Amino acid sequence: MQKLIAALSVLLLLAFGASIPQAADQVAPGDAAPDFELKDQDGQMHSIEDYRGQWVVLYFYPKDGTPGCTTEACEFRDNIFAFSNANCQILGVSLDDEESHKSFAEKHGLPFPLLADTDGTAADSYGVKAKMMGMTIAKRQTFLIDPNGNIAKHYDKVDPDTHSKQVLADLEALKGSD
Repeated sequence: MQKLIAALSVLLLLAFGASIPQAADQVAPGDAAPDFELKDQDGQMHSIEDYRGQWVVLYFYPKDGTPGCTTEACEFRDNIFAFSNANCQILGVSLDDEESHKSFAEKHGLPFPLLADTDGTAADSYGVKAKMMGMTIAKRQTFLIDPNGNIAKHYDKVDPDTHSKQVLADLEALKGSD
């Protein structure tokens, strides 16, 4: 019951645009993408180094199953072929555990890894970990990482309804300027 109340609190705050304090040390375009080792919904380990030579959309989100997070994930799902054609891997990250990610991915047919950052180390290294009503979450932010492992673009304001298409357009523009 306590988890349900906490999840509903997060949902209400996110729905009504509550501000979440910025982290002090956030990576920026041009910086090397901090590496990590995290398990996905199937127990497979992933690191940024695994994706050298291709683009990566690393999107952080607060909570599996909440409306905004579901919309954002499904938008990336619906554009998966365009991202694949652009040699770009999508990786979702939240502080939820593998079991929560597995249920979320299966329910919505998500064809990309959801990484379990249960101790918040990846969120912390990207500067997106925040406290909200006594809970620690990952803020809804995205990092587009180039094939050399550097941050090409940082999205600190994300509209779940249009974000996937925005990232895809920016990816195509960045690839065109190579």
